[in-house]
Amino acid sequence: MRDLKGKVALVTGGSRGIGAAIARRLAERGADVAVTYAKNAQKAAAVVAAVETAGGRGLAIQADSADPRAVTAAVNRTAEVLGSMDILVNNAGIFPSGPPESVTIEEIDRTIGIHVKGVFVASQAALRHMGEGGRIISIGSCFAQRVPHGGVTLYAMSKSALIGFTKGLAHDVGARGITVNVVDPGSTDTDMNPADGEHADQQRSLMPVGHFGAPDDIAAMVAYLAGPEGRFITGASLAVDGGHTA
Repeated sequence: MRDLKGKVALVTGGSRGIGAAIARRLAERGADVAVTYAKNAQKAAAVVAAVETAGGRGLAIQADSADPRAVTAAVNRTAEVLGSMDILVNNAGIFPSGPPESVTIEEIDRTIGIHVKGVFVASQAALRHMGEGGRIISIGSCFAQRVPHGGVTLYAMSKSALIGFTKGLAHDVGARGITVNVVDPGSTDTDMNPADGEHADQQRSLMPVGHFGAPDDIAAMVAYLAGPEGRFITGASLAVDGGHTA
């Protein structure tokens, strides 16, 4: 299926894990794909190579998603180099954890900067380039709907903000033919949260399916929303979490 042929996508934090899987899936569907990365240029280059192998044009842009200027510049560069901006996937993220008493102001600022401010700024910049059929898709978290244990207050707070953002923006841009959605993954087997990690068994016990998801599971939902099948879905928070929030 090449139903994204002629479309240009930007995936923030697209050099590894879920972001890399999304970039590859969009390329397989025909899109040209840019990715941002914070530090690992080698991994970003590997994703670009995969995009090109799939037949698309690829672009890697170094940008710290906590830096609004860098985020805006990445969006504008994508549109300039690849010719348009049709699909924005706000994927960049971090996972702060620990007791709330130990959280520093710097941690709060960086988490909100990436998960909230960075998403808003990237979307704001992308909307200046988007036309009919545009897609803004953010990667949230199952913790936005259900927090079954302590230690993730800051993370849960920052990800839950994406639900309000998505619902509000859907109203603002719907008449322009642009949809806005958030995908909330559950435990997904990545280097940030491996399926054989210290707390993996506890996480499996919270999911009816009893196993971790794969990055491709999240990528499949994003590709669906990005494609023509997703044209009537907007303002939605879609759980891909093995039943964590059931």
